[in-house]
This record gives sequence, structure tokens and C-alpha cells, in this order.
Amino acid sequence: MAEFIGSVWWLIVSLAVLVTFHEFGHFWVARRCGVRVLRFSIGFGKPLWLRRGRDGTEYAIAAIPLGGYVRMLDEREAAVPDEALDEAFNRKTVWQRIAIVSAGPLANLILCVALLWAMFVVGRPDYAPTVGAVQGIAQQAGLASKDRIEAVGDRATPTWSELQMALLPAALDRRDVRLRVRDADNNPRVRTLRLSQLPAGIDERTLLGQIGLIGQHQLQPPVVGQIAPGTPAAGVLQAGDRVLAINGTPVRWYDDIGPLLQRQGADTAVMVDIERSGQRYAWSITPIRRQQNGAPSRLILGIQSAGFPEPPPQDALQRYGPIAAVPAALRESWYQTRQLFEMIARAFTGRVSVQNTIGGPVTIARAANAYAQLGPAWYLTVLALLSLSLGILNLLPIPLLDGGHLMYYLIELVKGSPLSERAMAAGQYVGLALLAGLMGLAFYNDIVNNFIR
Repeated sequence: MAEFIGSVWWLIVSLAVLVTFHEFGHFWVARRCGVRVLRFSIGFGKPLWLRRGRDGTEYAIAAIPLGGYVRMLDEREAAVPDEALDEAFNRKTVWQRIAIVSAGPLANLILCVALLWAMFVVGRPDYAPTVGAVQGIAQQAGLASKDRIEAVGDRATPTWSELQMALLPAALDRRDVRLRVRDADNNPRVRTLRLSQLPAGIDERTLLGQIGLIGQHQLQPPVVGQIAPGTPAAGVLQAGDRVLAINGTPVRWYDDIGPLLQRQGADTAVMVDIERSGQRYAWSITPIRRQQNGAPSRLILGIQSAGFPEPPPQDALQRYGPIAAVPAALRESWYQTRQLFEMIARAFTGRVSVQNTIGGPVTIARAANAYAQLGPAWYLTVLALLSLSLGILNLLPIPLLDGGHLMYYLIELVKGSPLSERAMAAGQYVGLALLAGLMGLAFYNDIVNNFIR
């Protein structure tokens, strides 16, 4: 219940901030261009609060907090008195109309930069990009425990989260990347991560796990949590058992168990030393081969980690001074913009599933709540990315969105006259159908990803 209430609260707060800035962009430029604004509303539906300003504009907060609008004087919507014709939106030049429509997405882009600047000044706590253990592709690349990964390609990775964000696009594209590394002795090294070897057809959400790169902060104590029924460990091991060794090789961390099992041949028993209630026991167990999450089959005992008794302390802080934070925020905004366009291209070309790229209000609410729990800097981060997404998605050339109106105005510039009302009405129907389809897909993905999986 607490998570539900928190998610609803942070969804409302996030949308209120993003929509207010977006609509204020339209409002501010419209007023500068001499357009009379009839209503500035945050939310749709019946107003819960309404006030008329000295400028004649109605300012409203409405019941459905999933958007907002700026209603301007326009002859296409209602009759306009002769003395007010010069204040009508449709009477303005095409360049003024382009400026007014572009101002909403531009306000979101400016807000994104401002939020990232604030995040860098506040400082975002995180974990150092230090390797704890390696398997599979990471091991083949020559990475080792205590390596510190300083960059992926040309992108610096001062924290573990930055490392994950830099690796994800390359993993989605199955593209090999070069890593700049400092080993345990502080010697510089260059490693090549062969992400082209990632298997096809696996869930994109497990890609980073398939690389086999485990952070030092992710190393869990080798304590048994759950035991899967019908597996070799069932009836032998118990929850709370601490694995001490496998075939005489000491086990320091839970992630040591998997590689030690893979050294054994199929149908070969291993000796598992454990500690239970202060007593030491040794059991002979024969692992079985299973395939999990689309990955190649592996030898398993059928146990899961008990996890951390408490989260490990964060040992990295991404922070800049107020001046240095300006170029850092601009660089990050540009990088995230490129990544968003590339993700849209992957979805349209089928390289990633739209199920994992398009989310609705439930996904946004849960993400906002989760990041808010991590602290102010993390919430500023997710709010900046949401603002960027809102700005860019509104620029898509779909009628009813800002990008659709811009498309009309560009056509008007080329042909020298506005589109006919019939053509614009047809475009509105097409845009309505496309938006309905996108909203339906987003709600479907919300249900599947948050309630079924």
C-alpha cells in the first residue's frame, strides 16, 4: 500500500512539473507574439481550482492530472470580435505560429538541462565502477576482480550506473566496445568486450546480466535463500545455510558458486561444505543442467541467494561545482537525446521490443517513486529524462501533437498557403488513431510488465 500511495504521489508531482513547464512555454511565447490566451490549465476535465488573472486568462487545475493545455483565441474554434482579430492565433504569421508551437517542447528541453545541472550540483551518490567478479563475455575480455572501468568507448564512467548506461546501447546493438580499465595495481589497460557474442532472442532486460560483469558492491554473501523444488539442493540444503567451499575450493561470495559448478562435468557429484547453526557439514550433490532467461544452459544446484542483510554503503559521488555543472548538464542532455532517438529507431526497426521501450503511467509512477526513494539527485535525474522524453515525443510529426502542427506549418511555408480545413481534419483523425494506438500499447505494456510478469 505504501508503494502504491508513493507511486501515485510521485506520478502527480512529476506530471505537474513537466506539464506546467511545457504549457508555460506555449503560454509565454504566445503572449510575446500578441496572442490572447483564454485558459492555462494543468490537467484535463472539470477544474478543481479556477482563477481569472488581470490579463484575462483563466488559470485552472483540473481533475485528470495526465496533461494540460493552453487555449488561445482562434477563429477556427469560435467567433472572434473584430476588435480582437489581431490577437487571434490563426491571424499570426506562420513563423510566429511555429515559435508558439515549438515553445512547449523547447521548454521541456530547457527544463531537462536545468534539472541535470541541479543534479550535478547536489551530487548523485552511487557505487564505484569496480569489478567484483566476472563470468562469460566479461571473463573472456580479460576483466578481473578489482578492475576499475574508467570509460566505455569515449564515454567516461565515473560510477556503476554510468557504466551500465554506457554498455546498454552497445549490448542492444550487439556491438563490440573497448573499455579503458585500471587494474588492481593501478596499471592502465584496454579491454575489448565482445558484445557481438550475446545470444539473439533473449529479453533485452537481461542483456547486462548476460555480459557476466558483477560489481564489487553486488557481491552477496554465499548464504542460501530460496531452494527450488525438484532441484538437487531440495531436501539437502536449507535456507540460511552458508556455503563455505565446493570441492575444497573456498567460496567467498555467492557469485563464486556458479563458476565453480561449471568446472564439473555433467552427472558428476560435487562436495558442498556448508555452515548451519554454527556447525559445519559436507554434502555430496549432483548438479543438473538448466536453461534460464534465454541464456545458455548451465549446471545449477537450485538455490537462490538470501541477498544482503543490509545494502552496502555507496562509495562514489558524481558532483560538480555550479560552473562546471553547466557544460556537464549540456553534454548529458545531448547524450540522452541521442540515446532516445536511437531507442526509437531500434523500436521501429524491430531491434528491440516495443514492450520494453514504451511505458504508460504505471511504469512512470513506479520509476518516479523508486528514484525518489534513492534521494533528491536521483529523482532529479529521472525527472530530467522524463522531461526530455516528453519534449522529443511531442515533436514527432503526428497530428494533434506539437510536431504534427509544425508539419502543417512547414507545408504551409512550402506551398505558400495554409492546408485546407478538410486536409487538416483528415490529419486530426489520423493523429487521433495513432495516439489511441500508442496509448493502448502503453497501457498494455503497463499491465504485462507490472502485473503479469
